[in-house]
Amino acid sequence: MTTPAGSTRLTAWVHGHVQGVGFRWWTRSRALELGLTGYAANQADGRVLVVAEGTPDATARLLELLRGGETPGHVDLVVDDTAPATGEFTGFVER
Repeated sequence: MTTPAGSTRLTAWVHGHVQGVGFRWWTRSRALELGLTGYAANQADGRVLVVAEGTPDATARLLELLRGGETPGHVDLVVDDTAPATGEFTGFVER
């Protein structure tokens, strides 16, 4: 899987009770369904960092899902940033 031209990079810091395999697995599953590449990783401060690249519509949809309360964790806040994609990822992984 490669990142198409004109793609965006979503970087999202997810706050709440979200650390754990279930949340990262859910994020990876949704990202793959949307055709995104990147990763989800626990951070030392209790947040989960999600970095995803793909079409602007797909990255916006993942952000919407993260904020929508459908995840297996309890999301309090999602802080996000978007930029042009780098194309460095070949799939979506849990770290």
